[in-house]
Amino acid sequence: MEPAPDYRAVARALAPRIVAAADKIEQERRIVQPLFDELVDAGLFKLLLPRWLGGAEVDPVTFVEVIEEVARADASTAWVMCQTAGCSMAAAYLEPAVAREIFGGTPHGILAWGPGAGARAVRVHGGYRVSGTFNFLSGCRHATWVGGMCAVTDPEGARPDAAEGRPGVRWFLFPVGRVTLLDVWHVIGLRGTGSDAFTVTDAFVPEAYTVPRENEARPRDPSPLYRFPMVTMFAVGFAGVALGVARSLLDAIVALARDKVPRGMRGPLREHGAFQAGLAQAEARLGSARLWLLTLLGEAWRAAGVAGRLSLEHRVRLRLAASWAILMATQVGDFAYHAAGGTAVFVGAPFERRFRDLHTVTQQLQGRLDHFETVGQFLLGLEPDTAHL
Repeated sequence: MEPAPDYRAVARALAPRIVAAADKIEQERRIVQPLFDELVDAGLFKLLLPRWLGGAEVDPVTFVEVIEEVARADASTAWVMCQTAGCSMAAAYLEPAVAREIFGGTPHGILAWGPGAGARAVRVHGGYRVSGTFNFLSGCRHATWVGGMCAVTDPEGARPDAAEGRPGVRWFLFPVGRVTLLDVWHVIGLRGTGSDAFTVTDAFVPEAYTVPRENEARPRDPSPLYRFPMVTMFAVGFAGVALGVARSLLDAIVALARDKVPRGMRGPLREHGAFQAGLAQAEARLGSARLWLLTLLGEAWRAAGVAGRLSLEHRVRLRLAASWAILMATQVGDFAYHAAGGTAVFVGAPFERRFRDLHTVTQQLQGRLDHFETVGQFLLGLEPDTAHL
């Protein structure tokens, strides 16, 4: 058996081509096709897919480090890689034949999915009838399959899958040719993710092409990787995006500080004590948040391998570390942006797009500050809301 590639090294080697394509990715609102094909051929869209489907099935620490490396080059590319990688973990919950149909037939077998506020799935014989619009499908313009999440009802409107007072929720999977894609992704940041929407009306989805909410089913695949909930992998992966963008902003301000003489000041920025102190603190914030996240991920990975599951405590602490990493990365990015002064506002300088991208990360589910409330509930011995753990 050939040794697995070092995907971190692969990402580093591709970084110059990602940087070169970044402007066009932003303009076209999707990863440009030649680069996308190269990323697929390098295996970077199969990082969390099971090995038996031709995936890399990397450990969570490696996954975050690869996403972080790509994010240093372009946040949108890293975001799409992270989102579609998380979606590919659905393979561990599907019947093997269905998983092969979706992911195993071609290296370009890619699933993109998103939630459907107001969408509805009616249980019928053999499956479901789904109607509604589903949003935030990052990478859908490259996907071969798309999915939508919504609650399940019976024909009378009751919720037969309700458990513990919550409506039953499932992901419903469609070949991309069966849905209508909607061009809605006109945004200030992460423009290149192409996070558009799709709509269906009374579309039949067989039972086998649905994925239950993770707390209602166990994965079929015994790998320790699939003991990590998909929501956890989304959280740590998108934290990797934020860390990578913040690192590129910090590198950019260090480079600028060598020669930039701020208006009204004597000498270059690097000679000013306030900047020196701020830079040191930013480095500490970013480095400590990153190290804590990766350390907890490594501990959780080892524990999942021994116990065959990921404990609630591990899930809570990973949620905390991921949310903290996003918060610290944003503070570091803000420091670099403000320190750059007027240079930062010009298109083409290394600050403006990264600043917009980083603040768009904070607006997504994984960047919400109320995750700290959930963690606080757990630390106080209260029953936490586990929906995003």
